[in-house]
Amino acid sequence: MAFFKKYNGTTNVRLLRMERWTWVLIYGGLMSIVLSTFVDKIQGQGAPAFLLGGALAVVAGVVMVVLRSRLHEE
Repeated sequence: MAFFKKYNGTTNVRLLRMERWTWVLIYGGLMSIVLSTFVDKIQGQGAPAFLLGGALAVVAGVVMVVLRSRLHEE
């Protein structure tokens, strides 16, 4: 028995789309949060929008990770 099981992905199109959107939301949200720190130093009025949007995207991505962990392929 291997220590790490190899994951070849899913064949279900809906689950595959969900997995892709999960990581797009998480990484995009984190990039938006980092961008908000640079915008805050240059131009202060747009930074809270980037920060709030990025935080909401990260939270949505984490929720999708939890939901995906509870779904099983048929």
